[in-house]
Amino acid sequence: MHWYSLLPPLVAIAFVFWKKDVIGALVLAIVSSEALQLVAKDAPDLAQTGVNSVDRVVAVFSSAGNVQLIMFSVLIGAFLALIRESGGVAATVAWLVGKGLASTARRSRLITMLAGVAVFVESNLSVLTAGILSRGLFDKFKMSRAQLAYLVDSTSAPVCILILLNGWGAYVLGLLADYDLPGGAVSVLWGTVPLNFYALVTLVIAFYVAWTGKVFGPMKESEKRLEQGMAGLSSVPATKVRYMALPLVTLVGGMAGFMLWSGHGDLTQGNGSLSMLYATLCGILVAYLLLIFDPAFTHKRLIDLCFTGMGELLQLVSIVLLSIALGASLKVLGTGVYIAGLVGEFLPLVLVAPVLFLAGAAMSFTTGTSWGTFAILIPLGMPLVQSLGLPPELVLAAILGGGIFGDHCSPISDTTAVSSIASGCDLLEHVRTQMPYALVAGGVSLVLYFLASLVMV
Repeated sequence: MHWYSLLPPLVAIAFVFWKKDVIGALVLAIVSSEALQLVAKDAPDLAQTGVNSVDRVVAVFSSAGNVQLIMFSVLIGAFLALIRESGGVAATVAWLVGKGLASTARRSRLITMLAGVAVFVESNLSVLTAGILSRGLFDKFKMSRAQLAYLVDSTSAPVCILILLNGWGAYVLGLLADYDLPGGAVSVLWGTVPLNFYALVTLVIAFYVAWTGKVFGPMKESEKRLEQGMAGLSSVPATKVRYMALPLVTLVGGMAGFMLWSGHGDLTQGNGSLSMLYATLCGILVAYLLLIFDPAFTHKRLIDLCFTGMGELLQLVSIVLLSIALGASLKVLGTGVYIAGLVGEFLPLVLVAPVLFLAGAAMSFTTGTSWGTFAILIPLGMPLVQSLGLPPELVLAAILGGGIFGDHCSPISDTTAVSSIASGCDLLEHVRTQMPYALVAGGVSLVLYFLASLVMV
């Protein structure tokens, strides 16, 4: 693998921050990646670049999981439109405030985090539940959607990688299956919990923000710009709490139910993308059945609302599609493998965990996927554990933490896009405002990995 495999993601990221155009950046990165693959051949035919780029995007639809994710990303727009325009969101906000559960801005922020922690079955479901539940609360107390996006994004993945009784844990266990580790793979995986410094530090910082309401950097600017209506919802009169509560409970319960069903009774073996799609369809159906008996709604109006909601998310769905295509292209180009190779074989033992953390961050940042990062770095890190006698829990925790760190910072991550969808926040606004917090947590984590290596290695 060659150094030029880094060019496409770097070009995409530079273009994003220069032109503020994520879709254009992703298209440019895909085209450049496909062109470099042709250049690597003995007889390159660069005229094929355009065709190969289109084929790469089309190939996304050859995976059932990808199609399910894209369909879910579209349909969640219909779900959001139905519960919003029904007045259910406004009614739920009024109920929470009236009961004293969310009577202050602080309580509203804490409810957001609590919802994200409670739904640890799947990271995207955690984001959606917390984001959908809290949108109206953040509007009522004049808090920016950027702050909401930060709280839900910084709660979901860290909680999922710490609790591990979910698809994340099952996925990592699958990657560890081929290695003879002391105490067994399950013991090693659970041993990463107190050593997953990035997840822990991120949750501490997010809780501090939720408790105090203090923000810094670009986030403070977003709070000051609220009067421009950048993140506000249209004002819909409050109607009935059940118009939001029942569809949302159906969404969450359906997700857990379909995870059990698709995993044949084992929640950790369930199909996340399929479960999200089916649960969203059930949520839409429940919302439709509730509203069709309300005189204020007709079948035609409900269908129009669904398509309006789906249309509102078309840009973000396009970003999800192109992000998946870029990740597949970069995998063929060898970007992740090249970055993994930079870790090297001659590092001092005390630096192995910190460098793996940085490598994981760089890989997930440039490719937009934490799971893809795990798939490349775990086969690199576990042989180092076996050959050098390193603590497996520390090495694995560094890889997992680095993958989440880079993913949090990446503007081409599909998780970042879903967080924006759930919170009703502009994607670039979310990336820009979350970045300082992620960098602080990443810097603290890097120091902690070095100190832990001094003690444990």
